[in-house]
This record gives sequence, C-alpha cells and structure tokens, in this order.
Amino acid sequence: MPVKRVPPAEVAILLARGYKYLDVRSIPEFQQGHPQGAYNVPIAHMMPGGRMAPNSDFEAVVAKHFAKDAPVVVGCASGNRSLRAAEMMQALGWTDVVDNSGGMNGWKSAGLPVETAAPGRAYDELK
Repeated sequence: MPVKRVPPAEVAILLARGYKYLDVRSIPEFQQGHPQGAYNVPIAHMMPGGRMAPNSDFEAVVAKHFAKDAPVVVGCASGNRSLRAAEMMQALGWTDVVDNSGGMNGWKSAGLPVETAAPGRAYDELK
C-alpha cells in the first residue's frame, strides 16, 4: 500500500489529533528549526563536502521511540527523504505512517509554528 502523503496544513490537524512528527532531516537542519514537538532521527547524516551518508541506526532509533502502531507523520525539507523514510518504515511494519508532502519548506510557507529547542527530542538524546 502506498504511503499516504498530506500537505502541511493537514499535517497540523493530524498532530492536533495525536500524531507525532518524525523529522528525518540532518541534525544541523533540525537545529535550524522544525515543527513544534518534532523528534529528530536523520535518515542520513551530513558529511564533509555536503554529501549525505545513510544513518545505519535509523530503524533501531525509530523503533526505540515509536511503537509499530503509533501514528507518525514523517517530514524532511521538501518531501523526498521523508517519503523514502515513510516507505522504509511501512515496509518494516509501521502501520500508521503519513508523509508530510510539503516538508519543512511547505510547513514554513503555510505559516505553521516552528521551534529550535527540542529537549528530549534531538537525535543525540534519542539515540
């Protein structure tokens, strides 16, 4: 079954209904701002020279913090990495995964709330 993709305005409604937001962007991107309440587990890490390397701990860290039946919205910058992560999660058994099709760019454009602090939700604390 394909991953359900929804625009940021609908994501905000899902979050109000109890979904958790999983931001799969790199640590520096997350630190620059993310949806309020977001958890950061990068699908890839930023390497010197700007290239990205897959995060080999992605599945384990996500599993540690999100039950397979937990309602989760996955987001990144534009919707590409998050779709890949949501598809991966679904293939690994997560049953209620939704992709933020507009990513953080769409989130900001929609004027939705952004924060930079994430006590207990930053990747260094989650892993």
